[in-house]
Amino acid sequence: MAFFIFSLLEDRWEGMSGTYMGKTWTNVGYLFSLYEVEDAKVILYIMKMYEGLIVEFKAAQSSKKLKAEERKSAGGENNFTHNVKG
Repeated sequence: MAFFIFSLLEDRWEGMSGTYMGKTWTNVGYLFSLYEVEDAKVILYIMKMYEGLIVEFKAAQSSKKLKAEERKSAGGENNFTHNVKG
């Protein structure tokens, strides 16, 4: 139930960098009521733990991608050769 309701929550992304910020939790009470969740504290705890793992994973992915792009761009800066005959 925790993973199902978690999937229904809206994702939050930082606008300028496109960084994943987690879920928007404003509708969680409504979803708990709608799906008649009996042990909301446990379900919410599992959802928050899972969100932490996902945010950490996406941050690591983003960091790897950024480092790869930096290596790629740094490698091409000093490859200019000039043959000037005058």
